[in-house]
Amino acid sequence: MSRLLLLLAALIGLASPAQAYWEYGHETVAAIAYRNVTPEVRAAINKMLAQQALLETPTCPARTIEQASVWADCVKTLGPRFSYAYNWHYQNVSVCKDFTLKGNCPDGNCVSAQIERDMKLLKDKSVPVRERVMALVFLVHFVGDLHQPLHAGDRSDLGGNKALSTYGDYSTAKLNLHSIWDGLLAERAISTQPPLVRLYTAQERAAVQGGSVEDWSRESWQVARDVVYGTAYGDPCGPVPQQAKLDNAAIARLIEPAREQVMKGGLRLARLLNEALA
Repeated sequence: MSRLLLLLAALIGLASPAQAYWEYGHETVAAIAYRNVTPEVRAAINKMLAQQALLETPTCPARTIEQASVWADCVKTLGPRFSYAYNWHYQNVSVCKDFTLKGNCPDGNCVSAQIERDMKLLKDKSVPVRERVMALVFLVHFVGDLHQPLHAGDRSDLGGNKALSTYGDYSTAKLNLHSIWDGLLAERAISTQPPLVRLYTAQERAAVQGGSVEDWSRESWQVARDVVYGTAYGDPCGPVPQQAKLDNAAIARLIEPAREQVMKGGLRLARLLNEALA
């Protein structure tokens, strides 16, 4: 209840379009990944994060993988120093057109391109340590971002930030689909039993870890279209109501898709970390 009250209070000043999952979602994605990498890679992660002081962001620590998962949002408070990374958190691909990243990722300034860039930096041990540590903390965050559906698809509404909606019995002039999927729904989904943070079986990992970053982008885009907008509007590309209405029955149906996105983000991050740091 206390966490829910904090989330509701946060809605007074809603998250920016570039923020996803708030802290709880990102930390859960990171924790799942950490539990499911190899012991060798877990040790490599610890060794790299032990050098997080090289980032020179004392107000935004990254000593643990959970702290690293929210570092990319935290450094937004540092003003122009990291403003170049603002567009790296998302890719607004229209859910009412065929999926494509062409034209939707200008000059590599989108989340999927940055995931691939961070992987290259992590794999290259000739890259200075500071840059590899930064690539690690960006990667941990961006894989979480990609699996928040409204960072992969939208309806020209800033990833749902302009799509006003109720949430059960709760309504405010500022509540929108993005903040619901970032906070209120993510909170309920992650808190629903059984726990998402655990060691998954090889079969469970194999079922979701395949494919490319572009494949994962397309999948999240489809969730945005069919699940997020489909539930809110009925027809994902139909008329946009002044305020969508997510009643308690709709919220209950959304819990499992939301949990699945967090789980997939964590296990896919584990795969990438194993590939980059083994």
